[in-house]
Amino acid sequence: MNGELKRAHPHEVQINADAVGAWLDELDKAGPVRQTLLIYRDGALAVEAHRWPYRPERIRMTHSVTKSFAAAAVGLALSEGRFHLQDKVVDFFPEHRPAVVSPRLAAMTVEDLLTMRTGQAVETSGSRWRGLKTSWIAEFFRIPVEHDPGKFFLYTSAASYMLGAIVTRTSGIGLHEYLRHRVFAPLGFENETWDMGPEGINPGGNGLSCRVVDMLKFGVLHLNGGLWNGQRVLPQDWVRESTRWRGGVYGYHWWTGPDGEFAAQGLFGQMIVVLPRYGAVVATTDAIDRIDACSGYLLPILRRHAASVFSEGSAAADERLAERLVNEAQPEPVASVAQPGPEIADRMRFRFEPNDLGFKELELDCCREKCVLRVTDARGVHQVTMGLNAWIQGETSLSGAQFHHGYEWNSARVVASAHWIDPQTLKMDWIFAETSFRDTVICRFENGRVFVDRRVNVNSGRHESPRMIGRRLY
Repeated sequence: MNGELKRAHPHEVQINADAVGAWLDELDKAGPVRQTLLIYRDGALAVEAHRWPYRPERIRMTHSVTKSFAAAAVGLALSEGRFHLQDKVVDFFPEHRPAVVSPRLAAMTVEDLLTMRTGQAVETSGSRWRGLKTSWIAEFFRIPVEHDPGKFFLYTSAASYMLGAIVTRTSGIGLHEYLRHRVFAPLGFENETWDMGPEGINPGGNGLSCRVVDMLKFGVLHLNGGLWNGQRVLPQDWVRESTRWRGGVYGYHWWTGPDGEFAAQGLFGQMIVVLPRYGAVVATTDAIDRIDACSGYLLPILRRHAASVFSEGSAAADERLAERLVNEAQPEPVASVAQPGPEIADRMRFRFEPNDLGFKELELDCCREKCVLRVTDARGVHQVTMGLNAWIQGETSLSGAQFHHGYEWNSARVVASAHWIDPQTLKMDWIFAETSFRDTVICRFENGRVFVDRRVNVNSGRHESPRMIGRRLY
């Protein structure tokens, strides 16, 4: 099946480009947090807003948008008869079954996982489990079930993980492989990745990275009741049930609303919004530093602008919006305002005093066009290559779990630059362009020492490190 989306100018599908511009203006009031915004209506992708360096071909970490993809896998597995909604969760994993199973745990069903009504009173974030090397299934069964399942809503990634574990147990393959041929290939996904947890299980609550256009296509699939270009991909009754308004905000791993709208939402503003009333789908990736970035910020703005956005437009308005989007796709300027002082050498090495990031040594190698930073810690030597007064794209393994919602990558794509803000101070910017994260590192060199401050733009935990101090070795 053809996975490409037809393109159209906004006014051709009743999108008012000037109203889109007003929408973007309001989104930008909180600062440079908007990264990508796509709008589909009436069979065509009509608005593609990609800020630099978030190019269309890049995959993006979706965070909890992943949960709605896990729901699709559950719907397919149910249609294939692999399990049933009222099957008991503990029965799938006898090897992890607790010695004493409480009546409430024994009563918990697959449907309770889908609706986040497990009865557990403690939320589990993916950032807490990512550091665990032992069974996450066993960890789930250790969480007390303090309420009757099916009656108490608590949003928790632990429930989503168990859905992924059940699909894996009953199909023999992980969520990624399970969906690859059933959904991803028909929709034309490219280069998507999905993290792997213990026991060969793709987490159902997070870990999927894909292009933003693929997020949009997944929304279009649901807008069309599970059909893609006339071919059945998802069961129609499953799409209806999983996205149906039930008087509360949560369906089967989709956030739902009373006007028929539904959304997949991820931390820091990753979102797919399906608007059947307008025949439209919106997909966004952002870097908004608040836990309720979608429900408390993005969705209210969308609702305020929806009626004007999805209205009659004009070719002239399309041209105004297109010019704006071209400008937003240009690289961010970067330039030194000073020359390095006399004590700054082309190559310097420092040994850190004990610090909570575990950094042991720092080496900085600067030439006319680039700077190379090397940091040694318990995991090894990690490098970031930066353009000096310019941007360079590369990869790094530099440790950052404390700043990046618990994610520790062996290799992450980074767009990086460095520039001198005074003769003793070098500022470095690292944009992890497949994520929402942007790190800023300030190195100040004084009297044979380096003082290093690191901060991140968004995080579920701390945003700054205590100052690290290193003594110069050469």
